[in-house]
Amino acid sequence: MAVTLEQARRVGYTCLKALLRFAFMVANNLVAIPSYVLYLIMLQPLRILDSKSFWYIEGVLFKWLLAMVASWGWWAGYTVVEWGDDVKAVSEDEAMVLVNHQATGDVCTLMMCLQDKGTVVRQMMWLMDHIFKYTNFGIVSLIHGDFFIRQGRTHRDQQLVLLKDHLEKYYRSRNRKWIVLFPEGGFLRKRRETSQAFAKKNNLPFLKHVTLPRLGATQVILKTLVAPQENGTPSGGDTVRKESKSKGLQWVIDTTIAYPKAEPIDIQTWILGYRQPTVTHVHYRIFPVKDVPAEPEALTNWLYQRFIEKEDLLTHFYETGAFPPPQGQTKAISREMTLSNLWLVAIQSFAFLSGGMWYCFFQYLYHCLF
Repeated sequence: MAVTLEQARRVGYTCLKALLRFAFMVANNLVAIPSYVLYLIMLQPLRILDSKSFWYIEGVLFKWLLAMVASWGWWAGYTVVEWGDDVKAVSEDEAMVLVNHQATGDVCTLMMCLQDKGTVVRQMMWLMDHIFKYTNFGIVSLIHGDFFIRQGRTHRDQQLVLLKDHLEKYYRSRNRKWIVLFPEGGFLRKRRETSQAFAKKNNLPFLKHVTLPRLGATQVILKTLVAPQENGTPSGGDTVRKESKSKGLQWVIDTTIAYPKAEPIDIQTWILGYRQPTVTHVHYRIFPVKDVPAEPEALTNWLYQRFIEKEDLLTHFYETGAFPPPQGQTKAISREMTLSNLWLVAIQSFAFLSGGMWYCFFQYLYHCLF
């Protein structure tokens, strides 16, 4: 079939836009990430004198870096609509965030939709595959204190011990509040077949849109971060919540990401922007940690039930284009997540100005020394 002039122009425009976006992203990384590292090197005396202030500043810089990533998708028209519980209500409490995993764009989506959740982004810890350590953002995550987990049965036990040690060393000392993990242990397309075979063998539900989660990291996080007296105690309403804010992990936020037509966005699309503007839908459900069982078998069943519910949520979404209403309600309410373009431009400008400042500084230093 012959290509029309209009089609050729459209393809040419898309390729040119993708090339320019890629060039901007590379330039952005070349100034923003080294600037982040250099600022923190210069602030090492503050880390010794006042570590709380140091990690506060680091958190602000970290949030700005994540906002830059969010801006790449935002300016390409990749926006987010949120459903379910309002997580802003628990943004100052400690929480574990459980997310389904479909593609590399899931992380970018979270970087975007958590930007307007108060102090969450600057005080959060991520659990991610060890391969991300070797990406351009790896040095940032290492400094921030994220945990890189190595997948595979041969590494599992050792990784869980390392995770426990990591949480005990860094989580509270750096005033972390939220910890984000993907319990499925990999992308949906890679794990679905294995998960379905496991489900069939063990008489578990057949899942298409998610896979059965793994218990290890979730159990370690709960054991390490939940105050012993909280897990399994009876509910005491708002009074208990107010009195227990400083007593450890308080909430589990079950987060479900849905893409139109079940077509996830990957990191390449997020950067190059060649896909048409897309609205990603994110559903939240908040559970008090006291309602999460501590025993391994009960916790496994509880975690399986969350992903069975995710399957139902996603099935409903793919059939209707919306998530179902909460139990007892007739209509689900959605909230459009927005970012300020002025704020994003200001952050990007700060990054490039910082890059220029550091370049001049090292030029001056070089001339003084040589």
